[in-house]
Amino acid sequence: MGDAEQAAEQSGMAPGVEAEAPSGAPLAGCVALVTGASSGIGAATARQLARQGAAVAVVARRTERLEELASRIRDQGGSCAVLTADLADPAQARQAVEDAVGRFARLDVLVNNAGYVAMGPVEEGDPAEWRRMVDLNLDAVLEMSRAALPHLLGAAADGPRGTADLVNVSSVAGRVARRNNAVYSATKHAVCAFSEAMRQEVTGRGVRVGLIEPGLTMTEMAAGGGRLAARALPEDAWLRADDIARAITFMITQPAHAAINEIMMRPTAQEH
Repeated sequence: MGDAEQAAEQSGMAPGVEAEAPSGAPLAGCVALVTGASSGIGAATARQLARQGAAVAVVARRTERLEELASRIRDQGGSCAVLTADLADPAQARQAVEDAVGRFARLDVLVNNAGYVAMGPVEEGDPAEWRRMVDLNLDAVLEMSRAALPHLLGAAADGPRGTADLVNVSSVAGRVARRNNAVYSATKHAVCAFSEAMRQEVTGRGVRVGLIEPGLTMTEMAAGGGRLAARALPEDAWLRADDIARAITFMITQPAHAAINEIMMRPTAQEH
């Protein structure tokens, strides 16, 4: 049995077989790959897209958390395949795309959500932490996007929606640089520039490139650097992962002739 067949067997479905979606669902017949899906925005987005009819492949390092998510999606009538990978490794990032296509025989949506943050002044910075941010926040986006584009272009040409979507999750830090956040902000600025340039390259062929820029959002990653950037904004005023997931889903479920290329979201009370 080959790798794709083994993976499909583990996911509870035959290779190349698309799951049935609710009749009339906006993403019926489509396949979405969501990175960083073991928690937070990624997990919430996978659930939202599954509710819209997409078969979902979820990827992260924590297999047990992914399996819990997949079980929840399947219990609600959706289809979900689990892919375990460290996307900071370029080979694993590329393979995750091929594994998703191997499971479902197509790819209509890629959500590049995986990320890492380590805050602090440059003078005291740890180059290993910097490297991790560059590897995951930027290089993984480049690798995943390049690997996915042929499949997305194919889906736009012959898929049920007449379009395909690539969504990159950036940050308000990708627009506004602040002290003690230099490297993280640099990676997110790069994602913003990359997204716009790539949009110009593929939009004429039906692939929409979207950029989501959340402000303070209550996720596991916020337990690292987010609270340092909160400037006394109470946590109950922060955004939640589901807020961002709804914005991503709104972007993806637009009609084929409409492209929402950028959404910046902040908590209502966030000034900076």
